[in-house]
Amino acid sequence: MAQFADLPIELLPLILSFIPNPLNHTKTCLVNKIFYQYAGPKLYERISIYSWHKRAKERVILLFVSLAMKRYEDVGRWVRRLEIRDFPKSLSPTISLEPSPPSSSSSSPPESIDITTLITTALSNCPHLRSCTWTRDGSLSTEILLALQTHCKELEELEINGHSGGGNYDARTLVGFKELRKVRLIMPGAGVVMRLREWIGGMTEGRLKHLTLVCKLSPLISDTLLERLSPHLRSLEHFSITGCPKVTERGIIAVLEKNENGIVGLGLEGLSVKFHMPTFRSACLQHGFLRRLCTLTLTVHHQVPLEEWTTNVNDILSSTQLSHSESPLVHPSSSPSSSSSSSFASVSPPPLESFHIYSPTTFFEPSTSTSLFFHNLVSVHHATLKKISIHRMLIGMEVIERICRTCEELEELVVVVERGNVGGLLASRCLSRAKRLRIVHVNYPLEARTRRENEDENEDEDGDGGVDGEGDGIDLFRPVLLPPDALAIVQKCPATLEQFGCNTRVWKIQKRAEVDETGKVVGIRRELVRYDSLDIPEAFLVVRT
Repeated sequence: MAQFADLPIELLPLILSFIPNPLNHTKTCLVNKIFYQYAGPKLYERISIYSWHKRAKERVILLFVSLAMKRYEDVGRWVRRLEIRDFPKSLSPTISLEPSPPSSSSSSPPESIDITTLITTALSNCPHLRSCTWTRDGSLSTEILLALQTHCKELEELEINGHSGGGNYDARTLVGFKELRKVRLIMPGAGVVMRLREWIGGMTEGRLKHLTLVCKLSPLISDTLLERLSPHLRSLEHFSITGCPKVTERGIIAVLEKNENGIVGLGLEGLSVKFHMPTFRSACLQHGFLRRLCTLTLTVHHQVPLEEWTTNVNDILSSTQLSHSESPLVHPSSSPSSSSSSSFASVSPPPLESFHIYSPTTFFEPSTSTSLFFHNLVSVHHATLKKISIHRMLIGMEVIERICRTCEELEELVVVVERGNVGGLLASRCLSRAKRLRIVHVNYPLEARTRRENEDENEDEDGDGGVDGEGDGIDLFRPVLLPPDALAIVQKCPATLEQFGCNTRVWKIQKRAEVDETGKVVGIRRELVRYDSLDIPEAFLVVRT
């Protein structure tokens, strides 16, 4: 009789690839040496430590102790992605290690080792590291950065806390990273900002593809700085800037103007309230800056006239146009005008796949402007949109229904609805229209009742405005839906759904086969289980200002 061990060993990697959570490989590694050979690299390929992990500060030290040991050198060679998002700041310069191996005499004193030496030794055992994240303020040192440059020659992605002052690290060390494809700076301080032009300008030409600057109302990142950086960002494909109130359309246009191939991903979040969208619109249409745009993230301030803002964004996304001077389709004698459509030659709209929008402060009430905006957005991009994420901007059920019905490729949807409309998602079954939907996250405001809710309640008191429906039994006064209520909505979604969330709660959707007494599969039952992915849910990543 054939047994599992009789299967060709070549099938083992394929079998292991169906284990979704890498942490589950802690068990497959224990089967035998052959399993360990194939499951070990999958288990240690990505190592992530977040502040909310239990005993995170202790675990990060144990991690580096393990990676520094010679007997675990194989483990270091498997590491491709290292994420250190927590670190004990009050740690003493040295730590004591128990004698190794365990069989050594108990009378041997514990070995004392410098913490910086421990980390640099560990990094020297990770020659194939490609991505490093180190965001804990005050925990990154010059020695650690030098170790990454010296021993991790395959490093392509670097995400660090940009506060180099106070004895953290010497910002001049960053200039040594010349082969990076992706750079993400969190809260860059004056030292790093001063070296930014030298650093990026010294990188291998055409190498840098992703640049992200995340600040919190920092005056250090300005239009002038972006203008100085722009000549070195010609090959950039993804550019995201957050929390920089000194940046207007001038700095963004400078970056896009120098870009040679057209930007693919653009994030403009929490910039100056003086950002003039009409000027940005004219520049984009005139030069075709966004002709390759696939991902766009925007914030809209309450100080900005919403109708004018949405109209300009719709114009930018509805068509990518070239000016009369750049396009042979328009006669040279045509009078140029940045505001006149006659001066542009229309080209097909950008291939937008992902669109994120949110308010950095308070909620936007439902309005005709927002409804018309999303109506136009999906009318133009229904064939390509895969992800739509809306935060702090209430939208009506008719908008959600249109998005789900029109966007053929939609896979991820994050929306904000009025509290009373959550049950409407169940009653209307609009989510079932999106046949490829994988992720849904529904938010509803808790801190105050919206103006629309108060009006609806008054109407119900005056007449029979309330209608009993399928979603009336949902308890909406909780900060998150109860699992049975969430499951009721999930049951109305397509079978492709893998993840569902509400406000601060996220569930993974697990499928179980239902069998009859003969063992025949008669159906598939969906259940909500604990979210266990290493990735932070997209809904929690969007709002950053």
